[in-house]
Amino acid sequence: MKKKRNTRKTILKIHKILGLTTGLVVFVVSITGCFWVFKEEIESFYNDYKYVTPKDQEFLPASTIKQLAEMAIPNRSIHGVIYGQPNEAIEVVFYEAEPELFYHSVFLNPYTGDFIKKTNNDVGFFGFILKGHLRLWLPDAIGSRIVSYSVLLFLIILISGLILWWPRNTKNWRQRLKFDWNSKTRWKRKNFDLHTVVGFYISSLGLVLAFTGCVMAFNWFYFIAYKATGGDKAPQFIIPESVSAVLVEKGQKPAYDRLIPLLSKTYKSAKAFELHYPENDSTTVLVEVSNSEGLYYNMDYLFFDQNTLQEIETTSIYGKYKDAKFADKVIRMNYDIHIGAIGGIVGKIIAFLVSLICASLPVSGILLWYGRKYKKGSKK
Repeated sequence: MKKKRNTRKTILKIHKILGLTTGLVVFVVSITGCFWVFKEEIESFYNDYKYVTPKDQEFLPASTIKQLAEMAIPNRSIHGVIYGQPNEAIEVVFYEAEPELFYHSVFLNPYTGDFIKKTNNDVGFFGFILKGHLRLWLPDAIGSRIVSYSVLLFLIILISGLILWWPRNTKNWRQRLKFDWNSKTRWKRKNFDLHTVVGFYISSLGLVLAFTGCVMAFNWFYFIAYKATGGDKAPQFIIPESVSAVLVEKGQKPAYDRLIPLLSKTYKSAKAFELHYPENDSTTVLVEVSNSEGLYYNMDYLFFDQNTLQEIETTSIYGKYKDAKFADKVIRMNYDIHIGAIGGIVGKIIAFLVSLICASLPVSGILLWYGRKYKKGSKK
């Protein structure tokens, strides 16, 4: 009995120290996560520039789009070109991680090539929110590490909290499962119940958010999660090489100009196509096929020889979704699970509420610690 009591005290001490150490970080990450969940829904209120009047003609070829976009933003690297529905503008994404982040988009009319708008994706409200969520608005080398390890410790905090929550006898079960308040209940008791009862009900979903966050934060965590679920492929993103030795003659249009029209006939229900230009003379052309609105896990990643358009298979988990095994699907679903999108709007609401309650746990926990410390001090 004494051994159990000492073990419980040790767990409580660990829970308290880790909670006080990471409390502010967990609060910021959780609150910013609440906003990020509904990013697409909020942006839909002011994104009229993303739509055009549809015409009964094909979109401009990818090489023409590349030339027009580079006129709008010269001397920068194009990450990809997103072809949406007939009433949507083409988005050309420019991305460079070094020497400093450059993340802009150019929107063009897909039929005429007319310039519509240029945006800086690293600024604005959601740029601010993302920086807070990923690195606490600190330099990336410092802030991202603090966030990553705090989320990892939050996993331990939630598990230790569940152990501490477990009642010592059956009489306390009711008290741990519901708020038993009356007019005489003091705020300290209410705060304790808010921390323990609410913490218990959201702990399982909180563990999911923290776990999926760790998968994105740590390569070793990502690898272990994949292998633990039976994965046997390469868990990283691999772009295969082209197999042909044919070179494009001067003045000849690149073969990838034919890709989007061809894929539009094959993937008739696709929501969007994102074409990535080949990085050099030997790499393949990558096209990401979005099969569902607002979801990423069931995308098809297609690779084509840049000269012959021969489709080339990849050894990575990021290939055609129909070829994905259970472990591949688990990893590919990670981001959609993290933001609740896997469950549609209901899933996003749940993710929002769980994240909001997770933000409240450090607050009620610090008040609980302060109340007990103050009480002990006043007794002395």
